[in-house]
Amino acid sequence: MKSDVGTSQNAQSNMEQQLHEKESLEGPCRPGSLENKKEPDYQARRTVNVTFTVTNPNISGLYTSLKVFEKSEACVSHVETRPSRQIKYGVDALECFVKCDISSSSLNSLIVSLKKVADDVKIATEEKWPSFPRKLQDLDTCHHLIIKYEPKFYQDHPGFTDKEYRKRRAYFAELAFKYREGDFLPRIDYTAEETNTWKQVYKSLSSLYPNYACQQYLDAFHELEEFCGFSEEAIPQLQDVSCFLKDRTGFKLRPAAGLLSARDFLACLAFRVFPSTQYIRHHSASMHSPEPDCCHELLGHVPMLADKEFAQFSQEIGLATLGASDEDVEKLSTLYWFTIEFGLCRQNGAIKAYGAGLLSSYGELVYALSNKPDLRPFDPDVTAVQPYQDTSFQPMYFVSESFGDCTAKLRQYAMKMKKPFSLRYDPYTCSIEVLDSLQKVKNVLGHINDDLRSLYSALDSVC
Repeated sequence: MKSDVGTSQNAQSNMEQQLHEKESLEGPCRPGSLENKKEPDYQARRTVNVTFTVTNPNISGLYTSLKVFEKSEACVSHVETRPSRQIKYGVDALECFVKCDISSSSLNSLIVSLKKVADDVKIATEEKWPSFPRKLQDLDTCHHLIIKYEPKFYQDHPGFTDKEYRKRRAYFAELAFKYREGDFLPRIDYTAEETNTWKQVYKSLSSLYPNYACQQYLDAFHELEEFCGFSEEAIPQLQDVSCFLKDRTGFKLRPAAGLLSARDFLACLAFRVFPSTQYIRHHSASMHSPEPDCCHELLGHVPMLADKEFAQFSQEIGLATLGASDEDVEKLSTLYWFTIEFGLCRQNGAIKAYGAGLLSSYGELVYALSNKPDLRPFDPDVTAVQPYQDTSFQPMYFVSESFGDCTAKLRQYAMKMKKPFSLRYDPYTCSIEVLDSLQKVKNVLGHINDDLRSLYSALDSVC
């Protein structure tokens, strides 16, 4: 145990030494510092749009404001002015728009200086990578649907000719679209027909779990039956299930109207938020659904999200997609498919299921653990480019040794993705921080130091 502590101390010391050497070469790292600051390549010239109001009616007011850009070493490419539409500034005030390229280290000082000579200073960065949510409230915009198999569009959908079912689905979709972060999850009065469909699915699948599901799933499923109302008799409410998950792994649920785009869905996982449908499959096809429904979410996904290691793996996939290219998001969604949806694992010499697509499908669960499909060891580089089936059983499944091993391999894979920045999830504010400066890295290191001191103290107490 002491050897492990020494290793941690050495690693921490090496990181601090690297930061000290970097700071010595580049100069002191201060917010807004312009001296000797060497920026990463992608930050060397960042394009920003700045708007502000000049209240001084003569030309010197505008000149003074533009001088700030010169002092901040900004390269101005476009300037526009127009009479201010705000009465409080008077008829001679000007609204100004400036487009420029500027280094990240100079951006803060530009804003501070500009606010001293102008009003209503606002800035928007033109990012050279796909935008992504930075805080929980941003997930309210992550609701782009993929219309693949909804009852009003596809004639072969079991509910296509059922007007009441289609009306019911529209009701659930409206609830999901109206939901905003912080709202209570909608409580549903499920019909007798919906509850009976749930009962058939629950009864059939729960009989398979003891022999086919991994131990983590079984442990969580028993807890859900004991503490969260999981039973044949009633469909659990998302609010109750969300509270259950929050207490165990920090994950929570939010309503989804249907199948979300890969980028939006995986972005939610980065915040430990799982989008869940509340509607249920049509009663005429109770044993299989080609679209996500509450049977798939509650019986397939929820028990695994109650396991800490699996929850961490799920969040890691989400974090890897933030700011990633469309090509990388597609590969990560394929990784998601073969792990979180259709993953197998090895436990006590036997192959068990942990994927939600398997654990919510009677037929495929039995098939996946027969001798018919091809089983391969989980390797992100191979898995990410493996073609998959979304209308039939998979011809191939990937077997993980453990969720910890999965997470380690995923991190190594994500590190090879081309991104001009690193990200950190702040669990206290549930927000994403872009680590794009030395100062931010030092701040994170400070938090790590505090955590390590607490751990050292704990070790002293128990050793």
